[in-house]
Amino acid sequence: MAKFTTSQLRNVAIVGHGSSGKTSLAEALLFNSGALSRMGRIEDGTTVSDWDPEEHRRQISINLSVVPVNFHGLKLNLVDTPGYLDFMGEVISALAVCEAGLVVVDSVAGVEVGTELAWERLDTAQKPRLVFVNKMDRENANYQRVLTDLQETFSDSKVVPFQLPIGSAESFEGVVNLVDLKAYRGRDETPHDIPDFMLDAVAAARQELVDTAAETDDELIMKYLEGEELTEDEVRHGLHDGVRSGKIVPVFCGTATGNIALYSLIRAMTSYVPAPNEISVEATMDGKISLLKSQGDGPTAGLVFKTIVDRYVGRMNYVRVFSGSVIKDSHLHNSRVQNDERMQNVFLVSGKELDATDVLIAGDIGVVTKLDTVLTTDTLSDHSHSVVITPPVFPKPLYTVAVSPSTKADSAKMGQALHALTEEDPTLSIEYIQATKQNVLQGMGESHIDAAIRSLDTKFGVKVDTALPKVSYQETVTRNGDAHYRHKKQTGGAGQFADVQLRVEPLERGTGFEYASEVFGGAIPTVFIPSIEKGIRQVLDQGVIAGYPIVDVKAVVYDGKYHPVDSKDIAFQTAGREGFKQAMREAGPALLEPIYNIQVTVPEEYMGDVMGNLNTRRGRVQGMEQRANRMIVRAQVPLAEILRYGTDLRSMTQGRGIYSIEFDHYEPVPSHLIDGIVAQFKQEHDEIPD
Repeated sequence: MAKFTTSQLRNVAIVGHGSSGKTSLAEALLFNSGALSRMGRIEDGTTVSDWDPEEHRRQISINLSVVPVNFHGLKLNLVDTPGYLDFMGEVISALAVCEAGLVVVDSVAGVEVGTELAWERLDTAQKPRLVFVNKMDRENANYQRVLTDLQETFSDSKVVPFQLPIGSAESFEGVVNLVDLKAYRGRDETPHDIPDFMLDAVAAARQELVDTAAETDDELIMKYLEGEELTEDEVRHGLHDGVRSGKIVPVFCGTATGNIALYSLIRAMTSYVPAPNEISVEATMDGKISLLKSQGDGPTAGLVFKTIVDRYVGRMNYVRVFSGSVIKDSHLHNSRVQNDERMQNVFLVSGKELDATDVLIAGDIGVVTKLDTVLTTDTLSDHSHSVVITPPVFPKPLYTVAVSPSTKADSAKMGQALHALTEEDPTLSIEYIQATKQNVLQGMGESHIDAAIRSLDTKFGVKVDTALPKVSYQETVTRNGDAHYRHKKQTGGAGQFADVQLRVEPLERGTGFEYASEVFGGAIPTVFIPSIEKGIRQVLDQGVIAGYPIVDVKAVVYDGKYHPVDSKDIAFQTAGREGFKQAMREAGPALLEPIYNIQVTVPEEYMGDVMGNLNTRRGRVQGMEQRANRMIVRAQVPLAEILRYGTDLRSMTQGRGIYSIEFDHYEPVPSHLIDGIVAQFKQEHDEIPD
């Protein structure tokens, strides 16, 4: 097994729109390195990168996958990522552990919504990027059109061609490299002379490249403006620094499935992508935020960026080592749980294949198994040097379903299996909603949740039924209300007696529930005052309108009577409970619904449709702004109106619209909708609670 130093490593996340050819590209580069005897096919489920059965079934990537490629004494850890919005969490994880991104674009479709989202994620992560225009052998492939599309869509970046294609889509042969001014055909690494018919086009594109190189450095631009020619080394230096700093975005082209023109691409990645020891990451060291550099002699710090729970292997934690080394059988500290873990099994990884190793060096990516308390985003570090690498921030869930076990046998296993799923994927979460008595699985979209439900069955043997989640309404009052309730029960022997007079008052939103006593003169003995409160609290979770929790209400007991023999705790509980119900009904009971802040980002041409749709959903627009060629709308919308908003938004915008939501507050449900909510409750529970 070849050994590499930190300076010989490169970590690149392959990102882009779904079906642009990311997985096929990783497969071709792996094949060209000699690691494979033949290239696998997505259609056959034989690629190294897509190894999950669900990926084979859907023929798309769902999980990120690490594919190491050896090239001319260097090791590139290519991290293949899904292209569909629902699995954006995998892209975020990949970018957190890679020094750069390779954006793959379809030569026919050009810039798509997945391209834009990947670009935004690279901007957020402040990572340099390269672009590969794939499928140049497809009918209607047009490199120049895609290049123009890139330059117009991402006008804030300097998008520059580093290659020109040789031949048309029907006879795509290779590329001319504008840096070394050589032609490369097929898989051949041998440089050839530029075809005569391309000399003029190459000269013009080369001039643009030299201009771009000069702009990256003050000394170079001064020399250039004074009319001096830049040397070949100066051009390369300017391009090198420009790409690594993110000022220049180089564009390459080729075909992954045809395996043409990939040599220049992989050579560019080894040249333009920074080595791990050239980049620092933000970390908290001994309680202070500072920059951590990837160096072998530094304190050990590795970020867990993915977790897989396998029924045969057990827990597998993917680790990117940012500093020091992860050594087999060593002990590393997890500050989140204040626990030391033994690194008893350390592996290098290629797709689903694990290769045992004794050490993971700074900059490398591998897998550690059987770490029971380690979760995604945890940092493993030396106990003597507490290091916590700043973890990536994942988006909040957008799509929810209520899940329930299909059988009693599934009921016993469902909780543990759902917990394992959320440990694997930080964009998944499970929550029990007390107000609706439902277990709610939350994710990024319908496909995301569907894949999770299937994983429950295939990986953990748990079948669940799904349903649209109920909205967690709340009940409150709008005015003061009084009630007088007497509980009297005589069944022979000692009976029960309690007489309670109380009122309810509305409180400010978010206050919750308050209880007070204004009883004086011993009308109700002090010992029974808590009994009344206990009875009232039995009603708080049930409500009096439609069975939802009661909030923002104050109950005040101000008078009553007792019997020296028959009055007891249970009697005053009953009187408090029933009296409170009566007082609630007299106090103008109202339903409250959750209101969410929503931010919708769409291309400008879809603004009319989106605004009209928000109005039909009782949305209140709070503001709008333009960012490049996209519009951002901020509004407040009831949760009941956006439970399946993602599906409708994609339909309205041809998949180019995205949104995020966040809970803001509760407010009263419009009166014309209350009857429908109450009727729904009756249908589910036969009758309203007494």
